[in-house]
Amino acid sequence: MADDAVPFERIEAFFAGRAYEPHRHDTYAIGQTLSGVQSFRYRGADRSSLPGKTMVLHPDELHDGRAGGDDGFRYRMVYIEPAAIQDVLGGRPLPFIKDGISSDPRLFTAVRSLLPATEARIEMLEFDDGLFELAHALEAAAGEPPKRGGALDYRAAERARLYLHDLPEGIVTLETLEAISGRDRWNLSRDFRRLFGTSPYRYLVQRRLEAVKADLRRGAPAAEAALDAGFADQAHMSRHFKKAFGVPPGRWLRMTGSSPVDLELRNGPIARLHDRSR
Repeated sequence: MADDAVPFERIEAFFAGRAYEPHRHDTYAIGQTLSGVQSFRYRGADRSSLPGKTMVLHPDELHDGRAGGDDGFRYRMVYIEPAAIQDVLGGRPLPFIKDGISSDPRLFTAVRSLLPATEARIEMLEFDDGLFELAHALEAAAGEPPKRGGALDYRAAERARLYLHDLPEGIVTLETLEAISGRDRWNLSRDFRRLFGTSPYRYLVQRRLEAVKADLRRGAPAAEAALDAGFADQAHMSRHFKKAFGVPPGRWLRMTGSSPVDLELRNGPIARLHDRSR
């Protein structure tokens, strides 16, 4: 399989039984079920995805994953950072698909263009075109965004995001982000959530976890990777890792290896994961 030219993560997998424990991402998790029934708990209710539908799990929303039938399910998923959607939307609130599943045909087409077989390479320009279509399809499928008070300061929130993205050393506080962004801390915290779908702290944790994943794939010990990324210790990192990805670091590493592989896991799924490297 050739590596993609774009920095995003996509997965194609088959699962029978329970796939993932409850967890949350700071990205959109957008996908399509290829066969079977894909069930998950989302926003307090059980959902089931079938072929022909599109799943759109909003950033920072708790969810799990399991087969909805005895035959298991196969699916593809792409993980898109809110910042990438904001590059297209330019500061409008993130689109929100209420129930996590959409029948919108334009959204289905836009997502399918970003989810070819994992062996298929996606070029940078192709991805940019697909991202543009996806952002607008998400807005159309979500409908008119809810009216909320207060103007958003996208530039200030983006300054804070870029600061966090570079994994600053030491303790990061809202006071630090206030100084970096030029926006008072509470309005900044509100804007950040509305523009990027998660809190500043959770965004920082996710960036640290991405650094851990990169170190683990290079063969670094988990304890060393945790400290290098800014976690207090390995246990601290492992707790956040499972919350974010639904599996502990060791299982994730066995799933990925150093390149996309097919691997049978303990409960029977076969997964192929294409992970971005940072």
